Amino acid sequence: MAYATTNPYTEEVVATFPEATDQDVQTALSEAHAAFEKWRDTSFAERARIINAAAAILRRDIDKYARLATLEMGKTFAEAKAEIILSAEIFEYYGKYSEDLLKPEDLPVADPATGKAKLVHEPLGIVFAIEPWNFPFYQVVRIIAPQLSAGNAVLLKHASNLPQCAASCEDLMNEAGLPKGLFRNLYAARSHTEMILNDPRVCGVALTGSEGAGSIIAAVAGKALKKSMMELGGADAFVVLDDADVEKAVKWSVMGRHWNAGQVCVSSKRLIVDDTIYDRFVELYKKGVAELKAGDPMDPSTTLAPLCSRTAVEDLHRQVEEAVKHGAKVEVIGQDVPEKGTFFRPLLMTGLDGNNAARHWEFFGPVTQLYRAKDEADAIRIANDSPYGLGGAVFTQDEARGVRVAAKIRTGMVNINHPLIPKADLPFGGIARSGFGRELVGLGIKEFVNHKLINIVDIDAPA
Repeated sequence: MAYATTNPYTEEVVATFPEATDQDVQTALSEAHAAFEKWRDTSFAERARIINAAAAILRRDIDKYARLATLEMGKTFAEAKAEIILSAEIFEYYGKYSEDLLKPEDLPVADPATGKAKLVHEPLGIVFAIEPWNFPFYQVVRIIAPQLSAGNAVLLKHASNLPQCAASCEDLMNEAGLPKGLFRNLYAARSHTEMILNDPRVCGVALTGSEGAGSIIAAVAGKALKKSMMELGGADAFVVLDDADVEKAVKWSVMGRHWNAGQVCVSSKRLIVDDTIYDRFVELYKKGVAELKAGDPMDPSTTLAPLCSRTAVEDLHRQVEEAVKHGAKVEVIGQDVPEKGTFFRPLLMTGLDGNNAARHWEFFGPVTQLYRAKDEADAIRIANDSPYGLGGAVFTQDEARGVRVAAKIRTGMVNINHPLIPKADLPFGGIARSGFGRELVGLGIKEFVNHKLINIVDIDAPA
């Protein structure tokens, strides 16, 4: 596995980095464990001081970090800056709330006269984080902010096309004052995954990535009897009911599908539109997509970024061709894109009936799947006809109706009248082939802690 910075806009290889050696990994494990033994007893106030310092550095140096994200994976500079702000907010959330989220809990017992029970939440050790390229900083902060706040250590294996972003994450925490060893970036080779997860000092693995990667890593973790948390792929339903504000729904669907060039697990990949408004919606959607401008991601006027790599472009083209062989119909709906750079012209895909296997695929890029629903019940049926279960959206002007429909969609998250609103104070995660476990808020900080029962019993021993 080669770690290299390749600018998606120019396709120039900017820098390369050597993989970690076995000794590098062993040194990182030893230093992380030694640091953890001290960090686990460090006060929440001291942990919060460092976490808040990291947030302040991100806000101060937002342009520096955003440029790195744009350079290495191609997202627009504006999107990169928004990602840095969100990352700072996550740090700040845990700086403020981690102690309260992990405070001991008194448990009700049947007979208080004979005993008292308490649940305490203790850190477990080293968490191995395997993170993807589509959000170079947010994905990392989403795991290190809660886990460091909980008292754990973290070793990072970031995506191979983000070596500079990965290194800057470690530099950030060092500058914030985190003790040496508690967070380490490793340019790990594939063979190191098993080495790390088999080490008794490692308590588990958190992975965000593809379904295929998740199944491999979860199997390795399971064999090692280590906990795993998986945030995998998605094919989110974007349901537009007959009473929806069509113009509003179109606006959000264009953004929801093409944000980050469509390279988002929770992107609005499947548009499911009620028959009564279908034609009007499609007309406006095509117009909205046609207004997107592909170009230099550092240019403020650019609204459609390149994909992350040439390989991503080629893989998506092959996937579309395979869908057509299964009966899908494809229409080009976006403007021409530059020949230079790893751009992909937006497509609209229909003909995804119950006999077309492509309806169950995740298209990681600006390819929109479009479905005509007969009514509300049919829209729910189509939304649930997926092996994934990450996010989703329901558009309606009746809030109660939206909540009722959302309750029937089998997924981890559903937004009403918005495609997705990632925030520091909302949980993130899915079900089915989209993975298991939750990140952020109290759920995320408790994924890799020991929920220990301390039971005080006051019963006379039998004679």
